[in-house]
Amino acid sequence: MSAASVNQGDNAKGDATSHNGLPALDIATAFPQATPATKFPPMKWDYYMFDDLLSTEEKFLRKKVQEVMEKEIAPVMVEYWEKAEFPFHVIPKLASLSVAGGTIKGYGCPGLSITASAISVAEIARVDASCSTFVLVHSSLAMLTIALCGSEAQKEKYLPSLAQFNTVACWALTEPDYGSDASSMRTTATRVNGGWVLDGQKRWIGNSTFADVLVVFARNTSTNQINGFIVKKGAPGLLATKIENKIGLRIVQNGDILIKKVFVPDEDRLPGVNSFQDTNKVLAVSRVMVAWQPIGISMGVFDICHRYLKERKQFGAPLAAFQLNQEKLVHMLGNIQAMFLVGWRLCKLYESGKMTSGHASLGKAWTSKKARETVSLGRELLGGNGILADFLVAKAFCDLEPIFSYEGTYDINSLVTGREITGIASFKPPILSKQSRL
Repeated sequence: MSAASVNQGDNAKGDATSHNGLPALDIATAFPQATPATKFPPMKWDYYMFDDLLSTEEKFLRKKVQEVMEKEIAPVMVEYWEKAEFPFHVIPKLASLSVAGGTIKGYGCPGLSITASAISVAEIARVDASCSTFVLVHSSLAMLTIALCGSEAQKEKYLPSLAQFNTVACWALTEPDYGSDASSMRTTATRVNGGWVLDGQKRWIGNSTFADVLVVFARNTSTNQINGFIVKKGAPGLLATKIENKIGLRIVQNGDILIKKVFVPDEDRLPGVNSFQDTNKVLAVSRVMVAWQPIGISMGVFDICHRYLKERKQFGAPLAAFQLNQEKLVHMLGNIQAMFLVGWRLCKLYESGKMTSGHASLGKAWTSKKARETVSLGRELLGGNGILADFLVAKAFCDLEPIFSYEGTYDINSLVTGREITGIASFKPPILSKQSRL
């Protein structure tokens, strides 16, 4: 970034904060009665003592993630969320958690239990949802695809560096015309001497503007089936640009990717992706992880609200003393206890080999819906401060909206579970299904 652009940014910030050119008051000075989220509150949400359900390894990891997130991420998250920029300087801190790669064994990956991996996602999301999305895209989508669908040579080449965050990955499935209907993608892969040529466009791809490794899905022009490819940053014909003006997960750098005659050598085609169904084994695991994001966000909102209601006074008493506020706080608390149990049970089903795609989809759909309710109650409890990112709740309120829609919208995930329990697929309108039979 040039000095000129930095100066322009500083001027713009000054104009935005005050018409008279003065900077805005620090939140601690402007509102001394309550502590902002840059100083994160202690954990108060675990009312049913779920910590007792965790192994020693899982408890240790949970505490480690809490400490790093509260100390290193909480102080900077509002600043970068407002700027819609990624704090690259915190990547080494996230690397120190040793969670990238999650359940993958070997290749420098941590080989965590899925419960430990899920707990780490929740604890990252408790402080900042954007950081949890950054890790999820990198680890539970891109790295997991290489681990489950890659060759031995690909695993050895890419996973060790990704596990240390020395390189960053993204996962490119969604296209401008195909979101929920991802299997109808138009990006193509054409066989040529020594490899493949990819053509097409992807959209909403997290981490894509700076990713070193891009896992890209395309339709094989010979077989008409979906294949997977590893594309390297800077490949000729590859262009990734940032999607601007998001209201949620603003720290996450979602991108539009233009793919124009990008050559991928044979050694970078993922041999385990030969149809769209092969992506489902990745999505099933990632949906378990994504189900824990709303749980973690709700945990953080509850902890902030719990502290806020005891600090903030009106009518001569702390807000925590009012019956209406206590009822809302207890409503939030009950939601979180139920959400945690659903997420924990999902992990145990996966570990026992009993989890189905319907189980994973219901977990993601239901936790994101209950989190919406929980965070909305938190926004009410904070009154005017409920629209300030400084107190986390407004930020979490916005961050939940993209999570409600990605990794399968609430509706699509409901239909996945509905198909499983009824045996009837209802993704396409009946009129279209009827026309296809004519």
